[in-house]
Amino acid sequence: RTTTAWRNWVTPDGSPGPSGQGGFAAESGRYHLYVSLACPWAHRTLIYRALKKLDGLISVAYSIPGLKQQGWQFGDDPRYPDCIPDKVNGFEYLHQAYTAAKPDYTGKVTVPTLWDKKTKRIVNNESSEIIRMLNSAFDSFTNEGADYYPATLRAEIDGVNDVVYPNVNNGVYRAGFATSQAAYEEAFRNVFGTLDDMDRRLSRHRYVAGARLTEADWRFFPTLIRFDAVYYSHFKCNLRRISDYPNLSNYVRDLYQTPGVAETV
Repeated sequence: RTTTAWRNWVTPDGSPGPSGQGGFAAESGRYHLYVSLACPWAHRTLIYRALKKLDGLISVAYSIPGLKQQGWQFGDDPRYPDCIPDKVNGFEYLHQAYTAAKPDYTGKVTVPTLWDKKTKRIVNNESSEIIRMLNSAFDSFTNEGADYYPATLRAEIDGVNDVVYPNVNNGVYRAGFATSQAAYEEAFRNVFGTLDDMDRRLSRHRYVAGARLTEADWRFFPTLIRFDAVYYSHFKCNLRRISDYPNLSNYVRDLYQTPGVAETV
């Protein structure tokens, strides 16, 4: 996967982000998300939007299913009532947002993409950073103060993410889109080796970073909830289903029942 191109941050006061990236101030109604319901990376941002009660502050456009010749497509199609067209810019394709923000842009066009209505620019298209913005930048606008990236657990959360992302979140894609048998088998082993380890970890505590629900869980969940329906067969990750793991299967059910989450699935 290529490095994402837009890495600015939304912060409470518009100050630069944690790595010095340009800052955008948190404001109600200012920001817009482009997502696909099929994409686990986009799913992360929808979960955070629900958990942090940001649905009234951040608007969303949901793409129409399927691989289109021009990429992610948005429109009012009666076959897909859950897919909301782009009511902010009226873009039919997401690539229009990218060239509106940077006319000579030629890179990848990905969901999720966070758009600033005020400056008519893309803020960020890196899901791991968008969810951290949603985690804390808008707290003054809501009564939802839950922190899924607490300072005391950041090392543990980052450690879990560093294992789960390459081996599971991206690992299923490395298996499903492998162009050689050797690459497929390596990815396959890493997927199930990590799932085995996580199932053992969950035998010791309720969540993957300990006793507290954190970002590490919400980055893991979108892959797990899709696994048996999609990755097991379509991506040939068919050694075991999540339903065959006693702790992982209970864990997915637990997370699914968190208020607001089921509606994002």
